[in-house]
Amino acid sequence: MSNNKNSKILKVAFYPWYAFGHLIPNLRLANQLAERGHQISFFLPSKIQTKLASYNHHPDHISFIPIDIPHVDGLPPGAGAANNVPASALTFLMRAMDMTRDTMEDHLLHVKPDIVFYDFTCWMPELARKHGIKAVYFCQSYVMTFAYFCPFKRKESNNPTAADLVAPPPGFPSQSIWLRAQEAADVEAAPVNTVYGPEHLTLLDRVNKSLRECDAIGAKSFKELEGAYCEYVEKVYGKPVLLAGPLITKLASSKLDERIHGWLQGFDDASVIYCALGSECVMNLNHFQHLLLGLELTGRPFFVVLRPPTGYRTIESAFPKGIEERTKGRGMMHGGWVQQQLILQHPSVGCFVTHSGPGSISEAMISSECQLVLLPQILDQYLIARMMSLELKVGIEVEECTKEAISKAISTVMDGNNDVAKEVRANRVKWRKYLLREGPRLEESYISSFIYNLQKLLE
Repeated sequence: MSNNKNSKILKVAFYPWYAFGHLIPNLRLANQLAERGHQISFFLPSKIQTKLASYNHHPDHISFIPIDIPHVDGLPPGAGAANNVPASALTFLMRAMDMTRDTMEDHLLHVKPDIVFYDFTCWMPELARKHGIKAVYFCQSYVMTFAYFCPFKRKESNNPTAADLVAPPPGFPSQSIWLRAQEAADVEAAPVNTVYGPEHLTLLDRVNKSLRECDAIGAKSFKELEGAYCEYVEKVYGKPVLLAGPLITKLASSKLDERIHGWLQGFDDASVIYCALGSECVMNLNHFQHLLLGLELTGRPFFVVLRPPTGYRTIESAFPKGIEERTKGRGMMHGGWVQQQLILQHPSVGCFVTHSGPGSISEAMISSECQLVLLPQILDQYLIARMMSLELKVGIEVEECTKEAISKAISTVMDGNNDVAKEVRANRVKWRKYLLREGPRLEESYISSFIYNLQKLLE
């Protein structure tokens, strides 16, 4: 373990939102801190502790502290995380998390951390200040998304409309990133106007309160990728943005499921389409069926991982009629959790159709040279898809969720003879080589600076 003997050993607590897309990036940062000798208390729902055990690479320095999710009317019995809660019940899960405030205060008094990392628990800075603890808001998504959305709610009384959201806020560093009218309407309906929790705060209210009241903003990013966006957020909020670097994904200590491995082995290199839209995404029936029909329409082998669409208990009950028979032998449709990192590394996988979640993008940028097709579903995913397709040009975005548009996007990037495929492939290879070659140096440099800046907060 590497550690600067002249620096203070930090005691750090983490309490991220109950979703794997939040828990895993926080745990990656915790691993980096633990590797350098710092002591970590990681709070997480008790029902999902075992699922994250393989991601804890330093159990001697990272203590998992289980939190029982309180009962809330409207929350399904046995709810363990956001991925097994219907979208309509997420507000109740947020309320349940708020109800752990007293429990967390007791834990913090016992653990006595120097610093606590958090995200949606906008009450954490007040609690931390009460006990002399520094509170750091951790951005698990791209800083760019906070730079786009948050200035619209810089004033608490301002509720942006869809018309406001289609264009970026004043001074935003890029003109390549914007929202379509329907996407802006979706954002207005969800984080802008939907209340999450007992304080009658919307999701955007929560994030803005967190950014206003934190001692610093931590981010899984680096200047070479998002320097201009970090400077913009610092200017808007007057808080330092501490960059932890790319936090390069390390493979979990496990092997790929034998059944999936055996199926993938039956196809040529770079021939299989892997499609996964994240552990929380629930599509409507029309989009669900168009996605499957679009994969079928490519004529290529595909492995798709989806949750049942709205109103259905299983994926099988929502399949387009006859699709299993028509794609037998080349189509695998799965409704549970899979080892995505290991699947992306399999040589048979040549294309990744993703919802553009930050965790999935990060895994794809490192794990393989497969082509990226972007099919964003909600909120920050729309902006990330623009960033990846229009700014970095490492993938192609599906124009609309129809079977024809999905098939066209996949065929475009998997056909190496057209200019679009050549450009995105070259850019993907460039970024992957850069991160793999420079990753260890970048990681060490950024984490060292990150820890130094955390220690400065305590002075």
